[in-house]
Amino acid sequence: MKRQYGIAVFLLCIVLFIQLPSTYAYVESSPEGTREILQKSLSIVEIDHEIERIADRQKQLAQQHQTLSIQLMEQEEQIHTQQDRAGAVVRSYYTGERDSLLMTVLGARSWKDLFVLYDYYQIIIGRDQAVLDKYQDHYHSLQQTSTQIRQTTAELSEMKTNLQNQRERVVGLQKEMDEQVATSGDAAAIQKLMDELTLYWENIGIYEVKRYFKALASAMQNLPDFIQKQNGGISTTGTTYTIRIGQDELNAFLRSQNSIFEDFAFQFNEDKITASGQRDQLQLSIEGHYTVENEPQNSIRFHVDKLVFNQLELPDTTRRMLEREFDLGFYPQKILSFVKATDVSTSEGVLEVQLAISF
Repeated sequence: MKRQYGIAVFLLCIVLFIQLPSTYAYVESSPEGTREILQKSLSIVEIDHEIERIADRQKQLAQQHQTLSIQLMEQEEQIHTQQDRAGAVVRSYYTGERDSLLMTVLGARSWKDLFVLYDYYQIIIGRDQAVLDKYQDHYHSLQQTSTQIRQTTAELSEMKTNLQNQRERVVGLQKEMDEQVATSGDAAAIQKLMDELTLYWENIGIYEVKRYFKALASAMQNLPDFIQKQNGGISTTGTTYTIRIGQDELNAFLRSQNSIFEDFAFQFNEDKITASGQRDQLQLSIEGHYTVENEPQNSIRFHVDKLVFNQLELPDTTRRMLEREFDLGFYPQKILSFVKATDVSTSEGVLEVQLAISF
């Protein structure tokens, strides 16, 4: 069975690599109308995957919501029981019952009686405290569960809206694409290209794109060490620190981390970062920017504004998916533990990060 599966995969790869050059070449030299159709076709494939991700997440949230609701009911029953016990304890203190116990201890006629009565008194007080602590714990658990239910309810509502919007988006794109294919003059050839592109993207393309993102994320983990070793990489003025990274230095660093970047390069422009490269029949271009983020921790986060695969722009759903899956940011506190990033900017050939002492 495994051998048959391996043969099938091998044959599929041969078919894909035979088809790919003609498909890629056609995309590269095709009229704008055909390129637009292929881009919409690829977008539909990716948005369909986003719909699947949303539906899966919605299912998980619904199960979580159901579990939390059951927990809430159980906690409400427990807290009612504890509430009665805690109320009895509080009343005993309010009415002075525990004062009479204390007076009994103080009225002991011998040291032996005193210690025995005092032990009883401590046991009673300890049990009272345990009852109150248990009530407090149940009350906090009840509050936390209620908060989680409100959060999952809000997220489910947001998911429902997002799912509906993405489905409407796919329907709209599909309608536009069908009309363009019908009026293209060679619907059969266009359909064949779309099928080949989808097959290549789903079996090879997306994995190659993820391979680049994974290599970038791995390299960014080592960027703080690289900056520390650079002469002039960090400068200071009073309580303000500045990190400067040149695009040539960054590209050299990336190539030292992974050979995949031999044909891939970053370029810093005014408020924009681009990264592009080509290997064999795969062409990839990324455009984005950095921002300072403080949650969940202070960091410089990279946002993908545009992603182009073989001259076809991928939809925002793919960009957000890759951002969630791969962390392309870096953390200044790994360079200097007592600072935090306050600003980040790019100009021609240079990335600058402003840092301030964190109290």
